[in-house]
Amino acid sequence: MRILLIQLRRIGDLILTTPAINALRHHFPDAHIALAAAREGEPLLPAIGGINQTFVLRRGVRDLAAARGVRAAAFDCVVDFTRNDRSAWLTLASGAPQRIVSDRLKRKSKLRARFYNEFVPCAMKEMHTVDYNLALLQPLGISGANTTPVLRLLAGARANGRAVAPAEPFAIFHPGSARAEKFWAAERWAEVIAFAKKELRLQPVLTSGNSSIEREHIAKIKSQLSVPVRDLSARLDLLTLAALIQRAQFVVTVDSAPMHLASALNTPQVVLFGPTNPFHWRPRHSPAAILFGSAREPLREFLPRAPKLPMNQISTGAVIDAMRSVYTAPAASAV
Repeated sequence: MRILLIQLRRIGDLILTTPAINALRHHFPDAHIALAAAREGEPLLPAIGGINQTFVLRRGVRDLAAARGVRAAAFDCVVDFTRNDRSAWLTLASGAPQRIVSDRLKRKSKLRARFYNEFVPCAMKEMHTVDYNLALLQPLGISGANTTPVLRLLAGARANGRAVAPAEPFAIFHPGSARAEKFWAAERWAEVIAFAKKELRLQPVLTSGNSSIEREHIAKIKSQLSVPVRDLSARLDLLTLAALIQRAQFVVTVDSAPMHLASALNTPQVVLFGPTNPFHWRPRHSPAAILFGSAREPLREFLPRAPKLPMNQISTGAVIDAMRSVYTAPAASAV
């Protein structure tokens, strides 16, 4: 059997697709399984197991080459996790006899719905993203699969992580995101970084992406710092960052790619949510303290519908308490 999986969203979405990939590999050990990913997810592909072939879509006319490769591969089945225009056209281009998508597409676009022939009754708004991805495998006879995201870091990435890691125990602080609305106040980041250094005796390591808004945010944080940090912001490729996260005592981050990396690598973390609902995206199997809104304690109950909240509702004290918790008893803080 030849199966094509389409996941054209961000890095976090790609990581949350790994349980579905693992379930397919377990259920069809001899199948040829291919993955179509967006250019943004390409650096992660070497860490995803169970895949025989990959297609990278780069937008515009460059997608035509990937579509031709998909057509030539003669897939028996396509599972579309993305459900947008690009994934729909790629599904159609595949010519696969079995083309699977969520039944919500029928309400979103009658035109795109014609590109598929199996519709699974599942709604992302009502489910954790991992559960949604696994639900799309039901037409293939798969249910009750393991929901833990998994990444495998190869020797080169692990060596790169060792090379940039401090010699002493350390904690990672990743304040950035592609969305400025997820930013927490610079002076608050400086306070919790100082707590890690002075009270927990951990070396703070600062990481970030390379976008202009992230660089500006990091500069504001650094201007407020009262303790020395290992500044690796905008200097690490994705898999080196993952390897560094795997070696850390814990990570403090907003809802962003490092949260999903830490989850897949079982690194304890404190995660700050505001504009996005943790019900859909939170780590569920790794040690994690989830902070949302003005609640002083990490959340234990999650609802599929929650308001978007300003990040500044999360207090510095709540983050410090959560850091102390995940450092002293990480297993007890898993949610």
